[in-house]
Amino acid sequence: MLVLSRQRDETIMIGDDIEITVVDIRGDKIRLGIEAPLDVAVHRKEVYEAIRLENEQAAALDLAELKPLHISPGNIDKTPAKTKKGRDRGGGGQVLRSNKAGRRTDGRNGSRSRRNRTA
Repeated sequence: MLVLSRQRDETIMIGDDIEITVVDIRGDKIRLGIEAPLDVAVHRKEVYEAIRLENEQAAALDLAELKPLHISPGNIDKTPAKTKKGRDRGGGGQVLRSNKAGRRTDGRNGSRSRRNRTA
């Protein structure tokens, strides 16, 4: 394992296209900013392990155990339901906003969204 020391606002490069920046240090916790291509998955380790376990369990399912779906083309509504404010309901999509600098954010602490960042 390579161990590097960095101070606030200093960056570590991984290859040519992944940057890890120390954003904040508070007591025994640090906040990291990660810039990576969209095709590179970035997860906390506990989230990665949960995804991996879920994928293993899904791959182990016996198709005979699944209930067959009975969907006819006539009963599929392709338009999403709307809430009172006209937003889609139940899609689980990410709500993006623009901050004062005009960057797209995911609404959490002003962090930039990986899905809509500019090059």
